[in-house]
Amino acid sequence: MTRTAAPPATARTGPGCDGEARPAGTEHLWTRLRLVEERVRQAVAVRRGADPDPDDPYRGQYLTPEAAARILNEPGGLDVPGHEPRQPPAGSLLGMLAGRFGLSPLDLDLLLVAVAPDLDARFERLYGYLNDDLTRRRPTVGLALHLCGLAGAAPGRFRLAADAPLVAGGLVAVTEPERPPLSRVLVVPDRVTGHLLGSAQHDARLAGVLGEALADPTAEPAQVRRTAAAAGTGLVHLRSRGGDAEGLAVAALHAAGLHPLAVDAAALARHPGDTSELAPVVAREARLTGGGAVLGPLEALPGQPAERARTLRAWCTALRGIPLVTYGTAGWDPAWAPDTPVVLNVPAPSPERQAARWRHALERAAAGDGAVTGDAGELARAVAAHRLAAGQVRRAAEVAVRSAGLAGRPVHAADLRAAVRAQNGAGLDRLARRVEPAVGWDDLVLPPPTHRRLRELALRARRREQVLGQWGMRPGGGRGRGVIALFAGESGTGKTMAAEVVAAELGMDLYVVDLSTVVDKYVGETEKNLERIFTEASAVNAVLLFDEADAIFGRRSEVKDAHDRHANIESAYLLQRMESFDGIAVLTTNLRANLDEAFTRRLDVVADFPLPDRDLRLALWERCLGDRVPRAGDLDLGFCAAHFELAGGSIRACAVTAAYLAAESGGPLTMRQVVTAVAQEYRKLGRLVLAGEFGPYLAMAAET
Repeated sequence: MTRTAAPPATARTGPGCDGEARPAGTEHLWTRLRLVEERVRQAVAVRRGADPDPDDPYRGQYLTPEAAARILNEPGGLDVPGHEPRQPPAGSLLGMLAGRFGLSPLDLDLLLVAVAPDLDARFERLYGYLNDDLTRRRPTVGLALHLCGLAGAAPGRFRLAADAPLVAGGLVAVTEPERPPLSRVLVVPDRVTGHLLGSAQHDARLAGVLGEALADPTAEPAQVRRTAAAAGTGLVHLRSRGGDAEGLAVAALHAAGLHPLAVDAAALARHPGDTSELAPVVAREARLTGGGAVLGPLEALPGQPAERARTLRAWCTALRGIPLVTYGTAGWDPAWAPDTPVVLNVPAPSPERQAARWRHALERAAAGDGAVTGDAGELARAVAAHRLAAGQVRRAAEVAVRSAGLAGRPVHAADLRAAVRAQNGAGLDRLARRVEPAVGWDDLVLPPPTHRRLRELALRARRREQVLGQWGMRPGGGRGRGVIALFAGESGTGKTMAAEVVAAELGMDLYVVDLSTVVDKYVGETEKNLERIFTEASAVNAVLLFDEADAIFGRRSEVKDAHDRHANIESAYLLQRMESFDGIAVLTTNLRANLDEAFTRRLDVVADFPLPDRDLRLALWERCLGDRVPRAGDLDLGFCAAHFELAGGSIRACAVTAAYLAAESGGPLTMRQVVTAVAQEYRKLGRLVLAGEFGPYLAMAAET
């Protein structure tokens, strides 16, 4: 090893030597570090005094017989003068560190000895000299103990054991486990060194795992105080019933004077490797910053029960002693942690609080872009039927503000609805066909009673949180807050279009369930497919349409064989699942009598779709042809409405066929082309072309 001279008496350690400002609270750190420097100086002097050849350039690379004899005759230790550890001032950085990690004065001295090479490069060469090894430029356990005035066999060595606060808290790592204990090297993680220097930057390993900790600005003060008090006593689990559980947890930690660390469970599920290794890192981060942790949503963790339990147990064990608030939609499983949490329910916000959430989110998004949001109350009412988590509200508000900003205008309801639809996951797309509504109330031609039932359905969807949640009009029995409607009528009477119109009114997408993806010949598979659909639909703001619902919602029958028994099991499952459904579903059927009466009892709205009368048929012809198709003078839609008793779907088919014929002819739409289209539709439906219906146009119909 090259010869290392003792540092000059005027040497100074740490920042501030050239006049730059030191971080607040670190003055005591540098005072204590200068004491470490003085002890190192004394140790170097002792070593040089006992060295027969201090100028040997190969020192540290060999051991002479004389040096071996001298080592054997030494009583042990470096003969450094004893040092009396002192407790740092309570308000200093070291004082807060000692309080949060439970460190003794000796622990702080050991930490400072270990961190010295990271704060001053001179210590690397000095430690290499004292270790008598050119390559070992960090303190060993034995050297650290000697610099603290302790012998290697002193009880103080156990302050560096695996369960001691320094090591268990992640402040110091004892490396090179293959060496004897006193020869192992002490290393201070970069995050701890940064904290001692005043850095607030989180550990790099937590990038992508820690989310933005945003408090719910609309949380009720009493609920915040209750959650804060519970967090001060140990583990807390918030069970979300539609409310902002994460925002409440963050607000509660703020109220308790703690810095919240929001751990995104969805990011943990995507994280490669064992996420349990991140738990001690988060625990150290919480202690360094004087904070608590918020973990959730728990349902986003790995889906297998055993894996989820193992992950949560590791996290709860690592964070024991630190305020930890978990949240999710499910209850707490005792297998998840050795401790039992305080479980608090977070109800869905009232319409007033939901409007306030939207107002805060829009104002926050607009403040970043300098945009104008418009009437927040009106915008909130436009998406009142949607059930959104706080993160979805913030993201939707940001998208809506950006979209309106690109158009150079305030945010409109259409912007917000489109942004809300964009928050839907793709899980339901794999199970049902997505339809983006493109029709409105003016496109429907239905009797007034049916119109009223559809308006009622939209009203129930918008006000369900207030009526079913806030007012408690559907209590007990595990009942959900869903809205289920039945549209009954013959084919072509407008049931599917009506569902699309209701979805458009609510600003939602329509998902049509494909029965081919549901029904399975194997026992139990149909129920599993339906469960996946219901689960995904509950998490998506959309209208779920079961077309031809009597295929799976049929009547239960007398059990005569195994097929009947399994069919009845499917119906019984559906009855239970509809009871707990939280979304919006529409069932359509051509024959209402085929549905089980138990399903009818669970329906919120029943709308009958009769065949249209003459006036409605005329309106349908006008609506289907529109105002862009050129019409010939002989076109008589009144005759068509009076004589051709067709449903709306058939009238639309006739209008499309006639339009094709007109396009091919190159002229306007004529009566001949309409009659030809009607005759084709009659034959498609298996109906006779009669003179009583076609009258003077019978000859034209016969030519097709």
